[in-house]
Amino acid sequence: MNKSIQFQDLGLKDYKETWDLQEEIFKKTVAIKVRNRRENAGLSTPNHFLFVSHAHVYTLGKSGDLSNLLLNEEQLKTKGANFYKINRGGDITYHGPGQIVGYPILDLENFFTDIHKYLRLLEETIILTLADYGLEASRSQGETGVWLDVGTPFARKICALGVRASRWVTMHGFALNVNTDLGYFDHIIPCGIRGKSVTSLRVELKRDQVDENEVKEKLLEHFLNLFEAQKVNTFGT
Repeated sequence: MNKSIQFQDLGLKDYKETWDLQEEIFKKTVAIKVRNRRENAGLSTPNHFLFVSHAHVYTLGKSGDLSNLLLNEEQLKTKGANFYKINRGGDITYHGPGQIVGYPILDLENFFTDIHKYLRLLEETIILTLADYGLEASRSQGETGVWLDVGTPFARKICALGVRASRWVTMHGFALNVNTDLGYFDHIIPCGIRGKSVTSLRVELKRDQVDENEVKEKLLEHFLNLFEAQKVNTFGT
């Protein structure tokens, strides 16, 4: 079992380019697993973890409802935003500058074979990171992601999750609002959940700006600890 994770921070990168990169890594990992099973090759499968921020884009999961996007094609252009229907779980969400998106592309057979546990560990990565900033975040029953003030009229979502897994290989991941322009969420029903607001780390800490590199360092540290993994040399550079 290979518990090393190759890490790369892509910076600000187009959504479709990043999706294509994820697909490339995903397919290569699956191909290794297929070969191992057919030929008993005994090859080690890699694990990757990408950090990225995207230009304004709305993405709809494979089981999502298009009516949760409140803009037409012309209005999307006016907002400078793209739209993609993609192959992750979950409904609609927004990605944009100031948001930290994490894409773990892991062979879960290197760690455990439990998708429920995988999602809970992604959530725990966010919860522990927010605790470093003095925020008490938690899960909301039946609503994947990370929330503040769950069970109150002030419940608000700070991080969305949506993943895909096949042959125990994962892709897609989480989107944590740090310095995000929350106005873009006004044009969707986030994750198909009505009547609840969205927030960011900047809003919660009442700061002009939050150091995103510092947040990334904390996220990566908690992620590696929870998965009992170690980071190896950055790939693709």
